Amino acid sequence: MRANKGVITAAAAIAMGLGALYANEGGYVDDPADRGGKTRFGVTEAVARKAGYRGHMRDLPKHCAPGVTVCADAIYQRLYIEAPGYKPFAYIEPAVLWELLDSAALHGPPRPSRWLQQAVNGACGQSLAVDGVVGPATVSAYRTCQGIYGKALACRVVLDRMDTAQMAFFKDIVGRRPSQLRFYKGWTAHRINNVDRAACGWGEG
Repeated sequence: MRANKGVITAAAAIAMGLGALYANEGGYVDDPADRGGKTRFGVTEAVARKAGYRGHMRDLPKHCAPGVTVCADAIYQRLYIEAPGYKPFAYIEPAVLWELLDSAALHGPPRPSRWLQQAVNGACGQSLAVDGVVGPATVSAYRTCQGIYGKALACRVVLDRMDTAQMAFFKDIVGRRPSQLRFYKGWTAHRINNVDRAACGWGEG
C-alpha cells in the first residue's frame, strides 16, 4: 500500500485500508484448492452468512447502498476492525491498522493480533499477554513503543516483525500442506511488505 505524505484522519485511514485490501483480494473467487471456499472481496461465504448475507457470494456488494446493510465494507468494519479492537490504530498509526486488517482478512483476526503483541513485546520490552485480544493494554504498550522509538520508527519496527511472523507462517502452511504451494508466490508478493513504511507516523494521535 502506497500513500501520499501527510497526517490522515481515522475515517480516511479506514477507507484507504479497505481500498488496498480489495485491490489485493479481487472480486469473486471459487477455487477448490482454497480452503476458504467461495469469497468476494476477500469475505468468505461463512463470514458473509454470519453477518446476515443470504444471496449468492458473487453478488455480495462492496459498498452498502440505501436499504442495504450487509456489504463488504460493513463486514470488514464490524468484524475485522471494531470487533478485534483495531479501530484505535486508525487514529494512532494507520499503517499498523492496514497491516492488521490485511492479515486478518487472510487469517482471521486472532493470529495477526498475536503477531502485533509479539512484535510490541519483542521490540519494545513489553510484557503483553499474547492472547490475540487487542484491547487497552495492547494499545497502551504500542504507545510506549512510540515513546521509545518515535512514531515513524516504532511503526516500521513493529511492521517488520509482523511481516517476519507472517512469512514464517506461510512457510509453515506450505510445509504442512504442500498443496498450498500454488498460493505461496502470491502470498509473499502481495502480503509481505505490502504496507508502505513511508506511511508510518501519519496518525492523528
